[in-house]
Amino acid sequence: MYTEKVLDHFLNPRNLGVIPDADGIGQYGDPACGDFLRVYIKVENGRLKDVKFLIQGCPAAIATSSIMTELATGKTIEEALKITDDDILEAIGVLPEEKAHCSNLGAGALHLAVMDYLDKQDDSKPAIG
Repeated sequence: MYTEKVLDHFLNPRNLGVIPDADGIGQYGDPACGDFLRVYIKVENGRLKDVKFLIQGCPAAIATSSIMTELATGKTIEEALKITDDDILEAIGVLPEEKAHCSNLGAGALHLAVMDYLDKQDDSKPAIG
């Protein structure tokens, strides 16, 4: 049912965990009724230096979240915002058709984490006037 690459990322997820002093946090999904992903990012010199995640979900959701962190780490803020569900699916390879929606968590949560980071940057600027 799953490819070796999917199983590898499910059994050995990359970047699983929390960044305690994260610069941005994004969460996507509904923990009460299914898959739920929380993404933590650390930004240095305009690039995602570290990307970690916690997830509640099926093997495909875990695997696609793991591959998303590999795609995003080292990217600029602008590049990270351009990562799509299709990019994640392409990177992980073939998923069963009924599990393809699992890749939708990764890009959504990543984008929300980046937006959280950007919002915090705006808040840190002194008000003029």
